[in-house]
Amino acid sequence: MRLPWFRREMSAGRFALVMNLPTLLCLGLVLAYPVGYALYLSVHRVGLAQLRRGEFAFTGWENYGRVLEDPLFWVAIKNTLIFTVITVGSEIVLAVAIALLINQAGIWTSRVTRFLILLPYAIPPICNGLIWSFLYSFQFGFLNRILFSLGLISDPVNWAGNPDTALYAVTVPYIWRTLPFAIILVHAALQGIPRELYEQAAIDGANAWHRFTKITWPMLQQIIAIILILRTAFAFAVFEEILAITQGGPGDATWVAAWYSYKITFAPPNNFGMGSASAFILTLMVAAIALVYMRLIYRRVTL
Repeated sequence: MRLPWFRREMSAGRFALVMNLPTLLCLGLVLAYPVGYALYLSVHRVGLAQLRRGEFAFTGWENYGRVLEDPLFWVAIKNTLIFTVITVGSEIVLAVAIALLINQAGIWTSRVTRFLILLPYAIPPICNGLIWSFLYSFQFGFLNRILFSLGLISDPVNWAGNPDTALYAVTVPYIWRTLPFAIILVHAALQGIPRELYEQAAIDGANAWHRFTKITWPMLQQIIAIILILRTAFAFAVFEEILAITQGGPGDATWVAAWYSYKITFAPPNNFGMGSASAFILTLMVAAIALVYMRLIYRRVTL
């Protein structure tokens, strides 16, 4: 006699789907309508006049073409790529170094250190940007004051107001805020490496560098790949530090992709259709980079 469907044992995949169904429904309700409406706006001519009348003229791919033909968009993409390479690369190097240092400390020391490291991650991004804007201040910034007292500079440096240094100046606050996320992940991965491997390597006469390159680094590659994917996606969407410190200036020196979408949408003449199109283009770029990471990096370290 065949059991009814509700009394049969579920497969692992079906059970996982049932358990995650409430979350998927909530995400669908929260995200589906805004994303769908933004896609609708991206193929229509939408400005303040159209919003007042409620009449949106269909334009097809015109908004996407205007974004791709805008030189300022490609300046923003170039700045975003520079910002992403600097921040993500620095985070990975610093996260591995700091996590290794914490891992060598005692239990009590490591707990205190982990608590202190998490503090920057708890600061809201806009507050973090405001704090660093005061540090970078040309007239009364603490950074210039410290460097001057150490004899490293003779005149104040306009860190956030100089086109040659503004973009690099913005990377420091962002790295300071997001680095704890990478440190905690790397430290957790270090905790999972069996101590017996290091003990056996020490018996065989391996020095610290050989233990790192032959044991630690290979065991960390999977978590490093995950950090690389996540941090790249978030770096492409950086906005708060730009808003608080430079507001895209001086000139277009710190115009990044998210700032471009914001200005196109909310600055006069308020082109909501073109802003939505630029946001979707940015999303496709991030998705393409994530796919490249998955094929070239994450897939390789999981084989």
